Amino acid sequence: MRTTQIFAASTLYGVATLVAALDSDCFAPADRRLLLLSNNAPVPETSAPLDTLPGFAALRGRFDGVLSWNDTIAPFHPGGWSPRPDDVPLWERQLRAVWGLGDDRIELALESIQVNPAQAVAQLFPDAPLTVYADGLMTYGPTRNKLDPLIGSRVRRVLHLDLVPGLRPLLLGEFGVPSETVPTAAFVRSVSELAEVEEELNDLVPPNPSAHDEPVALLLGQYLSALAILTAAEEEELHLRMVRGAAARGHRRIVFKPHPSAPPASAHALAEAAADLGVQLTVLERPLLAEVLYERLAPALVVGCFSTALLTASAFYKIPVARVGTELLLDRLAPYQNSNRVPVTIADALLPPLEPPLEADPSPAGDLAELLDAVGYAMQPELRPELRGAAERYLSTSLDARTWRYFKRRRLTALALPGALPAQLGFIPRNATVRRMARRARSLTRRTR
Repeated sequence: MRTTQIFAASTLYGVATLVAALDSDCFAPADRRLLLLSNNAPVPETSAPLDTLPGFAALRGRFDGVLSWNDTIAPFHPGGWSPRPDDVPLWERQLRAVWGLGDDRIELALESIQVNPAQAVAQLFPDAPLTVYADGLMTYGPTRNKLDPLIGSRVRRVLHLDLVPGLRPLLLGEFGVPSETVPTAAFVRSVSELAEVEEELNDLVPPNPSAHDEPVALLLGQYLSALAILTAAEEEELHLRMVRGAAARGHRRIVFKPHPSAPPASAHALAEAAADLGVQLTVLERPLLAEVLYERLAPALVVGCFSTALLTASAFYKIPVARVGTELLLDRLAPYQNSNRVPVTIADALLPPLEPPLEADPSPAGDLAELLDAVGYAMQPELRPELRGAAERYLSTSLDARTWRYFKRRRLTALALPGALPAQLGFIPRNATVRRMARRARSLTRRTR
């Protein structure tokens, strides 16, 4: 029987990760390899399809064909559509006919298995073994929500980039799924293929820059206001802090890269701040991988909040990095189970701050693993009950002025963990007057900041 492997991807970063895995023989040989592209933008019609982006053609050759998930399920949106259980057999027959799969044995490689479109694709091929590949820091956190055992039990492994060497992922641990790293060198090579075709960067940095050119500080934008984590004004202030902090460190050339998922926004405030500080600011409106910029710009500093690209800069390219705004995010993320909590925690615990006062040496990977076990249990105690002992040990011995930021007393109280409110004060979280006063106090504190 012929074997066809289908690789689903929604970003160029994901395609580069898959290419690195294929080049490293992380997948068994197959008769055919198909790349299934999905445009998950809020309005896909207004954004460029993935296969039209510069550099895609360089990676395209690893696959025997390219399919479009958006075209397959049109007019539905990839993030909001999944098949009705009774329709799954009909859909599978349809896809096998339209995609020319026949009676092939299907193997799937999916990203973000907790949500659509990955879940929908997994449901439509109910007999296919699954590989979940993770291209970000969320892989180190627990599964976002309870996964259908008919999907979770089919996952054979989690493939991930080695963003924090020595740190094991918590993703899909409730199913006992082992993890496997994609070789870093292979990923860097795949990014190099993308960087070679980026001719539009020649105006920003010449192909053969002089040794006397001013070094660049690269700032990585976030899209926190679109997620309702921060207000638009707060997010703008976060980006302004990046500009001011980089200038305070002596950088006179600054490049700002907005997050690819962020809505269009004016860079007027950033330009004004840069002019006042006497620095040259360039805003890259065109969507590019941060790693491509590392290859072409060779920045002297990369600044961000909790972007995965901070870790690729530090671990893969040995570029100095600095974080900003993580304390605010740790306070704002709600509910406690918010899946961004682990990426923010890793950035805060592992990376140095941009602004003074500078803190002590970042946590080593060993301490970070213990911290994430505790945070992971507090986030998903029903999915990962076996982590309770690790959480109790960490909270009993390691809670201090710095590590308290990673936890919420109310959450610890609800789970009866060390650090919870004393029993005689247990009425406080349920007292409406106390809650109202606490909200007012927090509001005043934020205004003061």
